[in-house]
This record gives sequence, C-alpha cells and structure tokens, in this order.
Amino acid sequence: MKPLRVISLLFVLLLITGFGIDLWFRHEFHTPFAHNHASQYIEVPRGSSPGEIVERLAATGIIKHAWPLRIYIKAKGADSRLKAGEYRFPSPISPQQVLQKLEEGQQRLNRFTVIEGWTRWDVAAAMARLPEFQLQSADEALRLMDDVNLITDLDPQATNLEGYLYPDTYTFPPDTSAREMVTIMVRRFREVWKEKSAIQSNVANRPLREVATVASLIETEAKLKEERPLVASVIYNRLQTGIPLGIDSTVIYAAKLAGKWKADGKVYQSDLDRASPYNTRKVHGLPPGPIASFGARSLEAALNPATTDYLYYVRDPARDDGAHNFYNNDIDFNRGVQALREWERNRNSNE
Repeated sequence: MKPLRVISLLFVLLLITGFGIDLWFRHEFHTPFAHNHASQYIEVPRGSSPGEIVERLAATGIIKHAWPLRIYIKAKGADSRLKAGEYRFPSPISPQQVLQKLEEGQQRLNRFTVIEGWTRWDVAAAMARLPEFQLQSADEALRLMDDVNLITDLDPQATNLEGYLYPDTYTFPPDTSAREMVTIMVRRFREVWKEKSAIQSNVANRPLREVATVASLIETEAKLKEERPLVASVIYNRLQTGIPLGIDSTVIYAAKLAGKWKADGKVYQSDLDRASPYNTRKVHGLPPGPIASFGARSLEAALNPATTDYLYYVRDPARDDGAHNFYNNDIDFNRGVQALREWERNRNSNE
C-alpha cells in the first residue's frame, strides 16, 4: 500500500474517531443522570478547586462520571466562574446543567420570622432556637440588641433596640451571624420608617421615639387593622387631657423588666402596683420607650390617628375577633366594663 494512501486512511480513521469521541462526549455531557440526592444540599466550600468540586459531585452521586465535566471546565476556561455555595440538584440532571448552576451560584437561604408585638426578649429567644446563629443562650442575643449605634441617629435616647427590630420574615445565607441579623432587622425598620414618615402626618412634630412608643402600644392593644387609628386616637386624647394611659401591656412589660412576669396571661395586683416608669396605670404620659416590635399598620396609625373624642375602649364581648367598643365618657365606659365582666363570669361558669 502506498504511503499516501496509508496516511489518507489514518487521517480518515482519526476523523471518524474524533467525531465518535465528540459525539460520545456530547452525549455524556448533555444526558441527564438520575440520582437520589434531590432533596439534599451539597456544599461547595469557598476556595475549592474545580477538580475538588467535580470529585465531590461525583462522590455524592450527582454526576455519573467526573471526567466530562472536568474536561469541559478546562476546555472552556470556566474555572473562575464556579461559585461556592450550598446547592440542590434536581434529578435527573446533566453535567451541562450542573455546570450552569455552579456558574450561576446558589445558596441555601434560612428563614427567621419576627412576629408583630414581640418584645426583644421574644426575638432573642427565637434567635437562640436557630442553630444557624450559633448562640449559646438568648442572653447572648439580648446583648447584641443593646447596640444602640444602629439607631441613635434617629433616636438619640435609645437605650436598647426595643421597637426597632422590625417584624417580618427574613431570608438569609447560612453564614449570616446573629449580629448581622440584628443589623438587618434594624435596617428594615429604618426603611419602613423612611417610607411611612415621608407621608403627610398628623403628628409630624413628634420625635421618632415618641411615635415608635405609641405604635408599639397600638400593636399590643389592637388586633383589627381598622381599629388601630381609633386606638391611636384614644392614646393621643388621653395624653392631651393628662389622663394616665392605663394600658395593661405596659404593666406586663414593666413586670418583664423586673423579672416578675408570671407568663400565665394574668395581670396581678402586684403588677398593677409596681413602681416603674413603664407602668401606665401609675404614671402619666408615655412609657420611656417602645415596648414591642410593631408593623407598618400600627406605625401608620401612630402617624395618622383617627380624629375622635374617645378616651376609652373595652373589648366587645359580643365578638370573638378581638374587637373593642370605644367610649368618650366614664358612664358608658363603666357599663362596657360591667358587660365584659359579666360575659367573663358566664364563660367561666360554663367551662
């Protein structure tokens, strides 16, 4: 056989072989592979080399073979585009789809919810229950809530972050620290305050701390959104006339501050008699600061209370949704109290 023909045959064989290898590679790279880890998060640590990432994926069964992905990453210069994170890979998935997820980046986001009406003690306890924050106790979280530098530009009198840990559901990366979470909550409060206070307000001359305190009282007193402006009007009317607010949630807060709250839902005479600037049954005016985290609706009500002559409100015994009846005089108020107490006696006797 002539040398030229041999060379030609070898060239053709090389082309066929190369074409076959290319087809095989494309098949391996684009064919989805079924695995049993779709519900699991696979961690790609920071600083991992492409080889280490591919080997980890192969070892956990996400990809069938390491070499197709390794070759493609090298050939396309994708080394620098791979991102650390915690990934979930659906099943089946191809190496090409795996690479796309690694280039886009993905982190498992944790959730943390702060409920409207929670105190900073409640927030601290909830944070301590989340292992992601790596807290030894709720007290450790509470100490982070003493960082008033996060709010003193808006509230120079702040002694802690009570009222400024905005109630919301937060999603955050796994490496978020407890300190960062506290900062995030205060930052969210600042955003809401900026938005709501920019709107025309009926109490624009009042400082943030005062408005925040009123908003926290509204949050702990009013369950129905339509009642919040009415409760706000009662608070402002009583402040204007010099009548003590007499709000039980402040009595409870004073008991918690003193470490005497029994947490059984009952307000005892010892609570009512407690000497505390937060006990609005004994002192005139607002308590020294907010007593709970409050949402946007309570803040809106504090900024724009309804225009009424109401001085009192009592829970409506005819309804089971937390509604109140509102009064502008002692006589009707006392009748409302008697009706509520009679309803409570009847309920207790039927239990």
